[in-house]
Amino acid sequence: MQAIQPTVTPLRPVKNSPRITPRRHSSSRQRSYPHQTIAAETGVKFAVNVVLSVCATSALIQLWPHYRAVQEKLHEIQAEVNLTQGRVDRSRSDFNRYFDPSLAKTVMQEQSNRADPQQRPVILQEPEVPEAEESTPQP
Repeated sequence: MQAIQPTVTPLRPVKNSPRITPRRHSSSRQRSYPHQTIAAETGVKFAVNVVLSVCATSALIQLWPHYRAVQEKLHEIQAEVNLTQGRVDRSRSDFNRYFDPSLAKTVMQEQSNRADPQQRPVILQEPEVPEAEESTPQP
């Protein structure tokens, strides 16, 4: 038993050495510039507002001809309504006149050739001028 034994080296326990991680110097690298962030935010807001204003103006410019056409149609329709309203008013007054019991007699006389027996017919004639006066020349 005197044989040669392989030498076993005792295993050393591996120590977990703390890894050194590079520290970020946040205070030195990231300097706080609050006025720059506010300025950038304001600039972005301004740019967005300018883009929205341009879009709104473009939309208004495109809608303007349609608006004018609609306004012209509206004026034409209002003129036609006014004409029709005048005709309706005349028809209504005629209707009221035709069906008014107090004016029934006069309406019947207008619509027919008959006259009321209590009325006397009046016939207008032009006066006759003597022929001698017509032929004399006037100086």
